[in-house]
Amino acid sequence: MTVNELTTVAATYALAQFSGQQDIAGPAPGLENAAATSFNLADPTTGKAGGPLTGDSANSDTLATQNTLADLVSLCVTDNARCDKLAQLAARPGGTRPADTVQAILSLAHNPTQSPDRLAALARGATVFTPALSAAPQSWVMAVRYPAPEVYAPGRIAFDAKGNVWATNNWEPGTKDPNSHVTVQDPTGRSTLGSPISGGGMKAGAWGLAIDHNGSVWAPSYGGNAMSKYSASGKPLSPSSGWKNGNLVNPQGVAVDQRGNIWIANSHGLKGKPGAGSVVVYPHGDPSKAITITDKSFNHPFAVQIDGQGRAWVTNSHLSFEEIRQSGRPSNVGGSVTVIGPDFKPVSSTTDKSLQGPVGLALDSKGNAWVANFFSSAVTEIRPNGTVAGVHQLPKKVFPWSVAIDGQDRVWVAGFGNSSVSLLCGVNGAACPSGAPAGTVLSPTQGFQNKAIQHLTAIQIDPSGNAWVANNWSKIVPPTGGVGLVELVGAATPVCTPLAPLPMRPSSATANACSK
Repeated sequence: MTVNELTTVAATYALAQFSGQQDIAGPAPGLENAAATSFNLADPTTGKAGGPLTGDSANSDTLATQNTLADLVSLCVTDNARCDKLAQLAARPGGTRPADTVQAILSLAHNPTQSPDRLAALARGATVFTPALSAAPQSWVMAVRYPAPEVYAPGRIAFDAKGNVWATNNWEPGTKDPNSHVTVQDPTGRSTLGSPISGGGMKAGAWGLAIDHNGSVWAPSYGGNAMSKYSASGKPLSPSSGWKNGNLVNPQGVAVDQRGNIWIANSHGLKGKPGAGSVVVYPHGDPSKAITITDKSFNHPFAVQIDGQGRAWVTNSHLSFEEIRQSGRPSNVGGSVTVIGPDFKPVSSTTDKSLQGPVGLALDSKGNAWVANFFSSAVTEIRPNGTVAGVHQLPKKVFPWSVAIDGQDRVWVAGFGNSSVSLLCGVNGAACPSGAPAGTVLSPTQGFQNKAIQHLTAIQIDPSGNAWVANNWSKIVPPTGGVGLVELVGAATPVCTPLAPLPMRPSSATANACSK
Protein backbone atom coordinates (compact mmCIF):
# COMPACT_ATOMS: atom_id res chain seq x y z
CA MET A 1 0.00 0.00 0.00
CA THR A 2 1.25 3.46 -0.93
CA VAL A 3 0.51 6.58 1.05
CA ASN A 4 1.46 9.77 -0.77
CA GLU A 5 0.06 13.19 -1.61
CA LEU A 6 -2.20 11.77 -4.36
CA THR A 7 -3.77 9.07 -2.20
CA THR A 8 -4.19 11.67 0.55
CA VAL A 9 -6.23 13.92 -1.75
CA ALA A 10 -8.28 11.00 -3.12
CA ALA A 11 -9.20 9.56 0.26
CA THR A 12 -9.96 13.00 1.71
CA TYR A 13 -12.38 13.88 -1.11
CA ALA A 14 -14.11 10.50 -1.23
CA LEU A 15 -14.55 10.43 2.56
CA ALA A 16 -15.24 14.16 2.90
CA GLN A 17 -18.71 13.68 4.40
CA PHE A 18 -17.48 11.22 7.03
CA SER A 19 -14.31 12.95 8.20
CA GLY A 20 -13.88 14.81 11.48
CA GLN A 21 -10.89 16.34 13.21
CA GLN A 22 -9.71 13.00 14.60
CA ASP A 23 -11.46 10.16 12.81
CA ILE A 24 -13.45 8.86 9.85
CA ALA A 25 -16.77 7.30 10.83
CA GLY A 26 -20.34 6.93 9.62
CA PRO A 27 -23.17 4.54 8.82
CA ALA A 28 -23.41 1.87 6.15
CA PRO A 29 -23.58 1.69 3.21
CA GLY A 30 -22.40 5.27 2.70
CA LEU A 31 -19.04 4.94 4.43
CA GLU A 32 -18.03 1.71 2.67
CA ASN A 33 -19.14 3.05 -0.72
CA ALA A 34 -17.18 6.26 -0.16
CA ALA A 35 -14.04 4.28 0.67
CA ALA A 36 -14.46 2.25 -2.52
CA THR A 37 -14.88 5.47 -4.53
CA SER A 38 -11.47 6.70 -3.38
CA PHE A 39 -9.87 3.91 -5.48
CA ASN A 40 -11.32 5.57 -8.61
CA LEU A 41 -9.38 8.74 -7.80
CA ALA A 42 -6.09 7.14 -6.78
CA ASP A 43 -4.86 3.56 -6.63
CA PRO A 44 -3.50 2.88 -3.13
CA THR A 45 -1.33 0.01 -4.37
CA THR A 46 0.60 2.13 -6.87
CA GLY A 47 0.07 5.63 -5.50
CA LYS A 48 -0.95 6.79 -8.99
CA ALA A 49 -4.18 8.25 -10.38
CA GLY A 50 -7.11 5.84 -10.59
CA GLY A 51 -8.25 4.12 -13.77
CA PRO A 52 -11.35 6.27 -14.42
CA LEU A 53 -9.23 9.44 -14.40
CA THR A 54 -6.54 8.14 -16.74
CA GLY A 55 -8.73 5.94 -18.95
CA ASP A 56 -11.37 8.51 -19.99
CA SER A 57 -10.36 11.80 -21.61
CA ALA A 58 -13.60 13.33 -20.33
CA ASN A 59 -12.07 13.16 -16.84
CA SER A 60 -8.95 15.14 -17.78
CA ASP A 61 -10.14 18.25 -15.89
CA THR A 62 -10.45 16.25 -12.70
CA LEU A 63 -7.12 14.48 -13.25
CA ALA A 64 -5.40 17.88 -13.50
CA THR A 65 -7.32 19.22 -10.50
CA GLN A 66 -6.35 16.26 -8.33
CA ASN A 67 -2.71 16.55 -9.38
CA THR A 68 -2.72 20.26 -8.53
CA LEU A 69 -4.16 19.54 -5.08
CA ALA A 70 -1.49 16.88 -4.58
CA ASP A 71 1.17 19.38 -5.59
CA LEU A 72 -0.16 21.73 -2.90
CA VAL A 73 0.17 18.98 -0.31
CA SER A 74 3.73 18.26 -1.49
CA LEU A 75 4.74 21.81 -0.53
CA CYS A 76 4.54 20.75 3.09
CA VAL A 77 7.44 18.33 2.52
CA THR A 78 9.93 20.95 1.39
CA ASP A 79 8.72 24.47 2.15
CA ASN A 80 7.31 25.44 5.55
CA ALA A 81 6.44 28.96 4.44
CA ARG A 82 4.34 27.83 1.48
CA CYS A 83 2.83 25.03 3.55
CA ASP A 84 1.72 27.69 6.00
CA LYS A 85 0.27 29.65 3.07
CA LEU A 86 -1.73 26.58 1.99
CA ALA A 87 -3.32 26.35 5.43
CA GLN A 88 -4.09 30.06 5.38
CA LEU A 89 -5.72 30.00 1.93
CA ALA A 90 -7.66 26.77 2.52
CA ALA A 91 -9.38 28.09 5.64
CA ARG A 92 -12.92 29.24 4.89
CA PRO A 93 -13.78 32.79 6.00
CA GLY A 94 -14.45 32.80 9.70
CA GLY A 95 -13.46 29.15 9.98
CA THR A 96 -10.74 27.34 11.91
CA ARG A 97 -7.30 27.22 10.36
CA PRO A 98 -6.57 23.67 9.11
CA ALA A 99 -4.16 21.85 11.42
CA ASP A 100 -2.60 19.62 8.74
CA THR A 101 -2.70 18.80 5.03
CA VAL A 102 -5.69 16.47 5.34
CA GLN A 103 -7.73 19.19 7.04
CA ALA A 104 -6.63 21.70 4.39
CA ILE A 105 -7.81 19.47 1.53
CA LEU A 106 -10.99 18.61 3.46
CA SER A 107 -11.75 22.32 3.75
CA LEU A 108 -11.53 22.65 -0.05
CA ALA A 109 -13.75 19.60 -0.56
CA HIS A 110 -16.36 21.23 1.67
CA ASN A 111 -15.84 24.74 0.26
CA PRO A 112 -14.84 24.18 -3.38
CA THR A 113 -14.95 27.86 -4.39
CA GLN A 114 -12.29 28.75 -1.81
CA SER A 115 -9.31 30.75 -3.20
CA PRO A 116 -8.94 29.06 -6.62
CA ASP A 117 -6.72 31.79 -8.09
CA ARG A 118 -4.31 32.10 -5.18
CA LEU A 119 -4.07 28.38 -4.50
CA ALA A 120 -3.45 27.62 -8.18
CA ALA A 121 -0.65 30.19 -8.20
CA LEU A 122 0.82 28.63 -5.05
CA ALA A 123 0.74 25.16 -6.66
CA ARG A 124 2.86 26.31 -9.59
CA GLY A 125 5.84 26.18 -7.27
CA ALA A 126 5.59 22.38 -7.24
CA THR A 127 5.66 20.00 -10.22
CA VAL A 128 5.55 16.60 -8.56
CA PHE A 129 2.36 15.43 -10.26
CA THR A 130 1.50 15.93 -13.92
CA PRO A 131 -0.53 16.94 -15.81
CA ALA A 132 -1.58 19.75 -13.50
CA LEU A 133 -3.83 22.74 -14.07
CA SER A 134 -2.37 25.37 -16.37
CA ALA A 135 -4.79 28.03 -15.10
CA ALA A 136 -6.87 28.65 -12.00
CA PRO A 137 -9.91 26.37 -11.84
CA GLN A 138 -13.47 27.59 -11.51
CA SER A 139 -13.73 25.48 -8.35
CA TRP A 140 -12.10 22.53 -6.60
CA VAL A 141 -15.01 20.16 -7.37
CA MET A 142 -13.86 16.77 -8.68
CA ALA A 143 -16.31 15.31 -11.22
CA VAL A 144 -15.82 11.78 -12.57
CA ARG A 145 -17.68 10.40 -15.59
CA TYR A 146 -18.63 6.71 -15.64
CA PRO A 147 -19.62 5.45 -19.10
CA ALA A 148 -21.12 1.98 -19.19
CA PRO A 149 -22.94 -0.15 -21.79
CA GLU A 150 -26.29 1.39 -22.84
CA VAL A 151 -25.88 4.40 -20.51
CA TYR A 152 -26.66 6.76 -23.35
CA ALA A 153 -28.90 9.83 -23.15
CA PRO A 154 -29.79 8.93 -19.54
CA GLY A 155 -32.92 10.75 -18.45
CA ARG A 156 -33.55 10.11 -14.76
CA ILE A 157 -31.58 8.38 -11.99
CA ALA A 158 -32.42 6.86 -8.58
CA PHE A 159 -30.45 5.12 -5.83
CA ASP A 160 -31.43 1.87 -4.16
CA ALA A 161 -30.72 0.89 -0.56
CA LYS A 162 -27.20 -0.31 -1.39
CA GLY A 163 -26.27 2.89 -3.21
CA ASN A 164 -26.50 1.39 -6.70
CA VAL A 165 -27.56 3.99 -9.28
CA TRP A 166 -30.37 3.06 -11.69
CA ALA A 167 -31.00 5.05 -14.88
CA THR A 168 -33.58 5.30 -17.63
CA ASN A 169 -32.08 5.94 -21.05
CA ASN A 170 -33.75 7.76 -23.95
CA TRP A 171 -31.95 6.45 -27.04
CA GLU A 172 -29.85 3.55 -28.18
CA PRO A 173 -26.14 4.51 -28.28
CA GLY A 174 -25.28 6.65 -31.29
CA THR A 175 -28.85 6.72 -32.61
CA LYS A 176 -32.29 8.27 -32.08
CA ASP A 177 -33.86 4.80 -31.75
CA PRO A 178 -35.71 4.22 -28.46
CA ASN A 179 -33.56 2.54 -25.83
CA SER A 180 -34.94 -0.79 -24.61
CA HIS A 181 -32.86 -1.03 -21.42
CA VAL A 182 -32.62 0.30 -17.92
CA THR A 183 -29.11 0.37 -16.50
CA VAL A 184 -27.61 -0.13 -13.05
CA GLN A 185 -24.15 0.90 -11.88
CA ASP A 186 -22.65 0.12 -8.50
CA PRO A 187 -21.40 2.95 -6.23
CA THR A 188 -18.06 2.95 -8.09
CA GLY A 189 -19.69 3.33 -11.52
CA ARG A 190 -19.36 -0.27 -12.71
CA SER A 191 -22.26 -2.16 -14.29
CA THR A 192 -24.03 -4.50 -11.87
CA LEU A 193 -27.16 -6.71 -11.52
CA GLY A 194 -26.78 -7.85 -15.13
CA SER A 195 -26.98 -4.33 -16.52
CA PRO A 196 -28.03 -3.36 -19.15
CA ILE A 197 -31.40 -4.93 -18.32
CA SER A 198 -33.87 -5.52 -21.15
CA GLY A 199 -37.49 -6.60 -21.11
CA GLY A 200 -40.46 -5.45 -19.08
CA GLY A 201 -41.79 -3.26 -21.88
CA MET A 202 -39.09 -0.62 -21.85
CA LYS A 203 -39.08 1.58 -24.94
CA ALA A 204 -37.30 4.91 -24.53
CA GLY A 205 -36.94 5.47 -20.80
CA ALA A 206 -38.57 8.73 -19.74
CA TRP A 207 -37.79 11.33 -17.06
CA GLY A 208 -39.03 9.18 -14.23
CA LEU A 209 -37.71 6.50 -11.91
CA ALA A 210 -38.77 5.43 -8.41
CA ILE A 211 -38.00 2.57 -6.02
CA ASP A 212 -40.80 1.14 -3.88
CA HIS A 213 -40.78 -0.24 -0.34
CA ASN A 214 -39.81 -3.72 -1.56
CA GLY A 215 -36.84 -2.39 -3.51
CA SER A 216 -38.59 -2.85 -6.87
CA VAL A 217 -37.84 -0.24 -9.52
CA TRP A 218 -40.59 1.53 -11.52
CA ALA A 219 -39.59 3.15 -14.80
CA PRO A 220 -41.81 4.88 -17.39
CA SER A 221 -41.61 3.71 -20.99
CA TYR A 222 -42.12 6.98 -22.85
CA GLY A 223 -42.25 5.42 -26.32
CA GLY A 224 -44.27 2.43 -25.17
CA ASN A 225 -46.93 4.49 -23.31
CA ALA A 226 -46.44 2.12 -20.40
CA MET A 227 -44.78 1.45 -17.05
CA SER A 228 -41.99 -1.07 -16.56
CA LYS A 229 -41.07 -2.74 -13.27
CA TYR A 230 -37.90 -4.53 -12.18
CA SER A 231 -37.00 -6.47 -9.04
CA ALA A 232 -34.25 -5.28 -6.70
CA SER A 233 -32.01 -7.91 -8.31
CA GLY A 234 -32.69 -6.65 -11.85
CA LYS A 235 -35.36 -9.10 -13.06
CA PRO A 236 -38.16 -7.65 -15.26
CA LEU A 237 -41.50 -7.99 -13.45
CA SER A 238 -43.80 -6.24 -15.94
CA PRO A 239 -45.14 -7.87 -19.15
CA SER A 240 -43.28 -7.58 -22.44
CA SER A 241 -45.32 -4.51 -23.44
CA GLY A 242 -45.31 -2.99 -19.94
CA TRP A 243 -48.42 -1.92 -18.06
CA LYS A 244 -50.61 0.58 -19.91
CA ASN A 245 -53.33 0.77 -17.25
CA GLY A 246 -54.67 4.28 -16.67
CA ASN A 247 -54.50 5.24 -20.35
CA LEU A 248 -50.83 6.17 -20.19
CA VAL A 249 -49.59 8.51 -22.92
CA ASN A 250 -45.88 9.41 -22.76
CA PRO A 251 -45.54 9.04 -18.97
CA GLN A 252 -42.78 11.01 -17.25
CA GLY A 253 -42.26 11.49 -13.48
CA VAL A 254 -42.88 8.67 -10.98
CA ALA A 255 -43.06 8.64 -7.18
CA VAL A 256 -43.90 6.20 -4.37
CA ASP A 257 -45.93 7.39 -1.38
CA GLN A 258 -45.93 6.16 2.23
CA ARG A 259 -48.65 3.56 1.51
CA GLY A 260 -46.79 2.09 -1.46
CA ASN A 261 -48.98 3.75 -4.09
CA ILE A 262 -47.23 4.46 -7.41
CA TRP A 263 -47.91 7.97 -8.78
CA ILE A 264 -47.27 8.67 -12.48
CA ALA A 265 -47.22 12.03 -14.26
CA ASN A 266 -49.05 11.22 -17.50
CA SER A 267 -47.64 14.01 -19.68
CA HIS A 268 -49.25 13.30 -23.07
CA GLY A 269 -45.93 14.31 -24.65
CA LEU A 270 -44.41 17.41 -26.16
CA LYS A 271 -46.82 17.50 -29.09
CA GLY A 272 -50.01 17.13 -27.09
CA LYS A 273 -52.71 19.77 -27.16
CA PRO A 274 -52.74 22.50 -24.47
CA GLY A 275 -54.19 21.34 -21.18
CA ALA A 276 -53.60 17.65 -21.88
CA GLY A 277 -52.48 15.20 -19.24
CA SER A 278 -53.46 13.42 -16.06
CA VAL A 279 -51.98 11.79 -13.00
CA VAL A 280 -52.30 8.01 -12.74
CA VAL A 281 -52.02 6.05 -9.48
CA TYR A 282 -51.42 2.32 -9.12
CA PRO A 283 -52.78 1.66 -5.58
CA HIS A 284 -50.22 -0.34 -3.59
CA GLY A 285 -48.43 -0.96 -6.88
CA ASP A 286 -51.36 -2.77 -8.52
CA PRO A 287 -51.82 -1.63 -12.14
CA SER A 288 -55.17 -3.47 -12.43
CA LYS A 289 -56.67 -1.00 -9.95
CA ALA A 290 -55.36 2.11 -11.74
CA ILE A 291 -56.91 5.44 -10.79
CA THR A 292 -56.77 8.27 -13.32
CA ILE A 293 -56.91 11.76 -11.79
CA THR A 294 -57.95 14.68 -13.98
CA ASP A 295 -58.13 18.37 -13.15
CA LYS A 296 -58.41 21.66 -15.01
CA SER A 297 -55.00 22.69 -13.61
CA PHE A 298 -53.19 19.85 -15.41
CA ASN A 299 -51.17 20.89 -18.44
CA HIS A 300 -48.59 18.31 -19.48
CA PRO A 301 -47.70 17.01 -15.98
CA PHE A 302 -43.99 16.32 -15.80
CA ALA A 303 -42.59 15.62 -12.32
CA VAL A 304 -44.28 14.21 -9.24
CA GLN A 305 -42.95 14.07 -5.65
CA ILE A 306 -44.58 13.07 -2.35
CA ASP A 307 -44.49 15.21 0.80
CA GLY A 308 -44.59 14.20 4.47
CA GLN A 309 -48.41 14.32 4.48
CA GLY A 310 -48.69 11.86 1.62
CA ARG A 311 -49.67 14.59 -0.84
CA ALA A 312 -48.38 14.54 -4.41
CA TRP A 313 -46.78 17.66 -5.88
CA VAL A 314 -46.96 17.79 -9.67
CA THR A 315 -45.33 20.25 -12.08
CA ASN A 316 -47.38 21.29 -15.12
CA SER A 317 -44.71 21.98 -17.71
CA HIS A 318 -46.99 23.45 -20.44
CA LEU A 319 -44.48 21.92 -22.86
CA SER A 320 -46.47 21.54 -26.05
CA PHE A 321 -45.07 22.82 -29.32
CA GLU A 322 -48.44 24.40 -30.09
CA GLU A 323 -48.33 26.50 -26.92
CA ILE A 324 -44.76 27.58 -27.57
CA ARG A 325 -45.69 28.69 -31.06
CA GLN A 326 -48.71 30.58 -29.72
CA SER A 327 -46.70 32.27 -26.98
CA GLY A 328 -44.27 33.74 -29.52
CA ARG A 329 -41.32 33.37 -27.15
CA PRO A 330 -40.37 30.82 -24.49
CA SER A 331 -40.66 33.28 -21.60
CA ASN A 332 -44.45 33.19 -22.02
CA VAL A 333 -44.92 29.42 -21.91
CA GLY A 334 -46.31 29.50 -18.36
CA GLY A 335 -46.62 26.68 -15.88
CA SER A 336 -48.01 25.70 -12.49
CA VAL A 337 -47.68 23.24 -9.61
CA THR A 338 -50.67 21.14 -8.49
CA VAL A 339 -50.96 19.48 -5.08
CA ILE A 340 -53.07 16.31 -4.83
CA GLY A 341 -54.20 14.90 -1.50
CA PRO A 342 -53.71 11.30 -0.33
CA ASP A 343 -57.39 10.79 -1.20
CA PHE A 344 -56.41 11.35 -4.86
CA LYS A 345 -58.29 14.66 -5.04
CA PRO A 346 -56.54 17.89 -6.15
CA VAL A 347 -56.05 20.31 -3.26
CA SER A 348 -54.54 23.44 -4.79
CA SER A 349 -52.66 24.86 -7.75
CA THR A 350 -49.85 27.41 -7.56
CA THR A 351 -49.11 29.83 -10.39
CA ASP A 352 -46.41 32.48 -10.58
CA LYS A 353 -44.73 34.42 -13.37
CA SER A 354 -41.48 32.57 -12.57
CA LEU A 355 -43.13 29.23 -13.39
CA GLN A 356 -42.16 29.00 -17.05
CA GLY A 357 -41.93 25.44 -18.28
CA PRO A 358 -41.42 23.92 -14.82
CA VAL A 359 -39.94 20.46 -15.13
CA GLY A 360 -38.18 18.86 -12.13
CA LEU A 361 -38.99 19.59 -8.49
CA ALA A 362 -37.79 18.34 -5.12
CA LEU A 363 -39.08 18.68 -1.57
CA ASP A 364 -36.88 19.59 1.40
CA SER A 365 -37.15 18.17 4.92
CA LYS A 366 -39.64 20.90 5.89
CA GLY A 367 -41.94 20.16 2.95
CA ASN A 368 -41.02 23.15 0.81
CA ALA A 369 -41.00 22.51 -2.94
CA TRP A 370 -38.09 23.71 -5.09
CA VAL A 371 -39.05 23.87 -8.76
CA ALA A 372 -36.72 24.09 -11.78
CA ASN A 373 -38.13 26.37 -14.49
CA PHE A 374 -36.60 25.60 -17.84
CA PHE A 375 -37.53 28.77 -19.73
CA SER A 376 -37.09 31.37 -16.98
CA SER A 377 -33.85 29.82 -15.62
CA ALA A 378 -35.23 30.33 -12.12
CA VAL A 379 -35.82 28.07 -9.14
CA THR A 380 -39.17 28.76 -7.47
CA GLU A 381 -39.47 28.00 -3.76
CA ILE A 382 -43.03 27.10 -2.70
CA ARG A 383 -44.15 26.70 0.92
CA PRO A 384 -46.17 23.65 2.05
CA ASN A 385 -49.33 25.78 1.93
CA GLY A 386 -48.78 26.51 -1.78
CA THR A 387 -47.63 30.13 -1.49
CA VAL A 388 -44.43 31.24 -3.19
CA ALA A 389 -41.62 31.81 -0.69
CA GLY A 390 -39.03 33.04 -3.18
CA VAL A 391 -37.81 33.09 -6.75
CA HIS A 392 -34.10 32.42 -7.13
CA GLN A 393 -32.76 33.54 -10.49
CA LEU A 394 -29.93 31.73 -12.25
CA PRO A 395 -28.11 32.97 -15.38
CA LYS A 396 -30.33 32.88 -18.47
CA LYS A 397 -28.35 30.16 -20.22
CA VAL A 398 -28.60 27.64 -17.37
CA PHE A 399 -32.04 26.27 -18.41
CA PRO A 400 -32.42 24.23 -15.19
CA TRP A 401 -34.06 20.84 -15.55
CA SER A 402 -33.81 18.97 -12.27
CA VAL A 403 -33.45 19.61 -8.53
CA ALA A 404 -32.19 17.50 -5.61
CA ILE A 405 -32.02 18.29 -1.89
CA ASP A 406 -29.13 17.00 0.21
CA GLY A 407 -29.02 15.95 3.86
CA GLN A 408 -28.58 19.55 5.04
CA ASP A 409 -31.42 20.89 2.88
CA ARG A 410 -29.07 22.50 0.38
CA VAL A 411 -30.50 22.73 -3.14
CA TRP A 412 -28.68 21.17 -6.11
CA VAL A 413 -29.76 22.14 -9.63
CA ALA A 414 -28.88 20.38 -12.91
CA GLY A 415 -28.47 22.82 -15.81
CA PHE A 416 -29.32 21.55 -19.27
CA GLY A 417 -28.39 24.69 -21.21
CA ASN A 418 -24.88 25.47 -19.98
CA SER A 419 -23.97 21.98 -18.72
CA SER A 420 -23.66 22.94 -15.07
CA VAL A 421 -24.55 22.10 -11.50
CA SER A 422 -25.66 24.98 -9.27
CA LEU A 423 -25.77 24.85 -5.47
CA LEU A 424 -28.13 27.06 -3.45
CA CYS A 425 -28.71 27.61 0.24
CA GLY A 426 -31.87 25.95 1.47
CA VAL A 427 -33.95 26.47 4.59
CA ASN A 428 -31.18 25.24 6.93
CA GLY A 429 -29.21 28.40 7.64
CA ALA A 430 -26.59 26.45 9.62
CA ALA A 431 -25.45 24.78 6.37
CA CYS A 432 -24.73 28.14 4.69
CA PRO A 433 -22.51 31.15 5.30
CA SER A 434 -23.61 33.26 8.25
CA GLY A 435 -26.56 35.46 7.33
CA ALA A 436 -27.05 33.93 3.86
CA PRO A 437 -30.78 33.62 3.07
CA ALA A 438 -32.40 30.68 1.31
CA GLY A 439 -31.64 30.76 -2.39
CA THR A 440 -28.14 32.23 -2.03
CA VAL A 441 -25.95 30.72 -4.74
CA LEU A 442 -22.96 28.88 -3.26
CA SER A 443 -21.49 27.67 -6.55
CA PRO A 444 -19.72 29.84 -9.15
CA THR A 445 -22.07 32.15 -11.07
CA GLN A 446 -22.40 29.74 -14.00
CA GLY A 447 -22.51 26.73 -11.70
CA PHE A 448 -19.95 23.97 -11.27
CA GLN A 449 -18.70 23.03 -14.72
CA ASN A 450 -16.33 20.31 -15.88
CA LYS A 451 -15.31 18.64 -19.12
CA ALA A 452 -17.09 15.48 -17.92
CA ILE A 453 -20.44 17.27 -17.58
CA GLN A 454 -22.71 17.48 -20.64
CA HIS A 455 -26.32 18.74 -20.97
CA LEU A 456 -28.05 17.51 -17.82
CA THR A 457 -31.59 16.38 -17.07
CA ALA A 458 -31.19 14.75 -13.66
CA ILE A 459 -29.35 15.12 -10.36
CA GLN A 460 -29.59 13.00 -7.22
CA ILE A 461 -27.59 12.61 -3.99
CA ASP A 462 -26.32 9.22 -2.77
CA PRO A 463 -25.72 7.88 0.78
CA SER A 464 -22.00 8.76 0.53
CA GLY A 465 -22.53 12.45 -0.18
CA ASN A 466 -21.82 12.31 -3.88
CA ALA A 467 -23.99 14.29 -6.30
CA TRP A 468 -24.67 12.29 -9.48
CA VAL A 469 -25.90 13.84 -12.74
CA ALA A 470 -27.20 12.40 -16.02
CA ASN A 471 -25.49 13.43 -19.28
CA ASN A 472 -28.66 13.49 -21.39
CA TRP A 473 -27.39 15.32 -24.50
CA SER A 474 -23.82 15.87 -25.66
CA LYS A 475 -24.83 18.33 -28.41
CA ILE A 476 -27.94 20.46 -28.73
CA VAL A 477 -27.67 20.98 -32.52
CA PRO A 478 -28.09 18.46 -33.94
CA PRO A 479 -29.50 16.67 -30.87
CA THR A 480 -26.96 14.04 -29.84
CA GLY A 481 -27.23 11.75 -26.85
CA GLY A 482 -25.00 12.26 -23.84
CA VAL A 483 -22.67 9.60 -22.48
CA GLY A 484 -22.62 8.20 -18.96
CA LEU A 485 -23.34 9.42 -15.46
CA VAL A 486 -21.08 11.88 -13.65
CA GLU A 487 -20.28 11.87 -9.93
CA LEU A 488 -19.30 15.02 -8.01
CA VAL A 489 -17.21 13.28 -5.39
CA GLY A 490 -17.91 14.11 -1.74
CA ALA A 491 -19.60 17.40 -2.63
CA ALA A 492 -23.00 16.96 -0.96
CA THR A 493 -24.40 15.92 2.41
CA PRO A 494 -25.54 12.26 2.31
CA VAL A 495 -29.19 11.26 2.14
CA CYS A 496 -30.99 8.02 2.85
CA THR A 497 -31.92 6.01 -0.23
CA PRO A 498 -34.32 5.11 -1.73
CA LEU A 499 -35.68 8.63 -1.33
CA ALA A 500 -39.12 8.29 0.26
CA PRO A 501 -40.62 10.70 0.70
CA LEU A 502 -38.44 13.55 2.05
CA PRO A 503 -34.62 13.81 2.24
CA MET A 504 -33.15 12.52 5.49
CA ARG A 505 -29.52 12.37 6.54
CA PRO A 506 -28.28 8.89 7.54
CA SER A 507 -27.36 8.62 11.20
CA SER A 508 -25.20 6.09 13.02
CA ALA A 509 -27.03 6.92 16.26
CA THR A 510 -29.72 4.30 15.52
CA ALA A 511 -29.54 0.63 14.64
CA ASN A 512 -30.96 1.44 11.21
CA ALA A 513 -29.20 4.51 9.83
CA CYS A 514 -32.29 5.40 7.80
CA SER A 515 -35.16 4.28 10.03
CA LYS A 516 -38.32 6.14 9.07
